[in-house]
Amino acid sequence: MNQQLRVILGNSNKRFSGVTSTMLQTMSYQKSLCEIRVLGMHNLPDPSIAINFRQAVKFCNQSTSPVIFHARRNDEMIQALLLKKLCGANLKILFTSTAQRQHSFLTKWLMQEMDAVISTCSAAASYLKDSPAAIIPHGIDTSLYAPARNKKEAWQATGFPGDYGIGIFGRVRKQKGIDLFINACIENLPKLPGATAIIVGAIDNKDLVEHCKKMASEANLQDRIIFTGELPFDRIPELFRSMSLICALSRNEGYGLTVLEALASETPVLATRAGAWPDILNDQAVGSLAECDNQSMINQQMYALLQNQKNLESMGRSGRELVLRKYKIEDEAKSLTDFYKSLI
Repeated sequence: MNQQLRVILGNSNKRFSGVTSTMLQTMSYQKSLCEIRVLGMHNLPDPSIAINFRQAVKFCNQSTSPVIFHARRNDEMIQALLLKKLCGANLKILFTSTAQRQHSFLTKWLMQEMDAVISTCSAAASYLKDSPAAIIPHGIDTSLYAPARNKKEAWQATGFPGDYGIGIFGRVRKQKGIDLFINACIENLPKLPGATAIIVGAIDNKDLVEHCKKMASEANLQDRIIFTGELPFDRIPELFRSMSLICALSRNEGYGLTVLEALASETPVLATRAGAWPDILNDQAVGSLAECDNQSMINQQMYALLQNQKNLESMGRSGRELVLRKYKIEDEAKSLTDFYKSLI
């Protein structure tokens, strides 16, 4: 461990979100590279590294060189500025911008006060007034998301009907393109007799689910289009590796780890041009990209992918190789830590 490098990670949101998940997974590798504290104890597996505001000031004052404060939310930027401006903490403040929308006046002002702003993909970077200091993509745990020895047997072990599975993962809401997935399945499942579609995730929009179930029933596909609701986390990697195709059809997305989790599991993807997915899938023989909200294109690409199982297997292997080459969680942790050092 480099004792000269001290880092405070913002952790202001009590709700477990994608941002929280990314921070925690990366932190698990960063702990061996630098001395880390987390401002806020929400969702921490190790509460001993949590500190409050007063302890953060002390942590900074004990350091002979600037402490890095890594913020990922507006209120975390505010916390860092209070530490630096009001409490005199010796800080360098880094902000990761992932939003793919025009920033508010407050966010723009806060970013101007940062020592550096980085991003995670080219789409998010395009919304910044100035180019980010670096683009550091998210990574995933490739030991957790890993291929099945036999995909057919893995699917049978899930207990779902049919010969193979098509899945979409994430909170069940319109923004995630659940309706696009259902419509594509209604169009294609009659031509794919062995396929079962599952929708995995906490249900945010009950009316949407009832509407989709009604459409599936009217098409006589109610037994082949299954809403699982939220499942225990330990089941998710198992499902990823058992699928023949995973769809990620968001209308907008901050980053979208689902695609990387699928590829690491040797499962090809059909994704929309949202989040980091164009960066990941562009010119890669690991899946297919469709325009956001383009139902016809999604329908056609889903069928084209699923009617060629051998091609899917080849795409799956290429997807795993891509993740191992560019998107491992340990690579993200090291890149971030190297960037921290450059600020000092």
